[in-house]
Amino acid sequence: MKYDFLVETYATERLKIVSVWSEFKDEDLPVRPRHGDPRGRSVHEQMVHQCVSEDLWFRNMLGIDVGAPPLPKQETRFEFMKRYAEDSGKRLAALREKNEPWWEESTKFFDVQRSRAWVMTRRLTHSSHHRGQLMAMLRMLGRELHSPTADTGGLMQNHAPTIYAYPSLDALLEGEIRGGVKSSLPGGGGKPVSERPDTK
Repeated sequence: MKYDFLVETYATERLKIVSVWSEFKDEDLPVRPRHGDPRGRSVHEQMVHQCVSEDLWFRNMLGIDVGAPPLPKQETRFEFMKRYAEDSGKRLAALREKNEPWWEESTKFFDVQRSRAWVMTRRLTHSSHHRGQLMAMLRMLGRELHSPTADTGGLMQNHAPTIYAYPSLDALLEGEIRGGVKSSLPGGGGKPVSERPDTK
């Protein structure tokens, strides 16, 4: 099916989202990019937004309802990870059942009509945009990051490997229950981590 690439991308994106969330600590949830500036969402607000907005997009634009509240009863880091992992898993299963005509049918995207394939592409880029914001916040907190980052060995042209924190969402949740058993990171190994490294 020619739209399998969208389903496969969603499968990897959901793992990346929860992996980034796992890099935070509970005490990080109130952190904002700039203290006291509400224009930049806190870590907590980013998690809420991911869960709520993805639920709305899938229900209203793609017609996929997982039949569950989008937010956990207790809004802790681990409960957000569990809630999103479960709900996105149900969405993934539903997407795997869709045929090509379903993807090509028109649906309402806010105030315009677009194909479901177009809407899904926008959803993926929207989610990765917010994931990138959280990765920047992790750097501001001085944390290491799993793939794709400089902590996995530098730049692509230097053959830096892809290293996920965990191989799957099931392994992630189990590892976090045990206190965080993430894959080890090699670091840059002395290789440049930027195409324009600071030589000062």
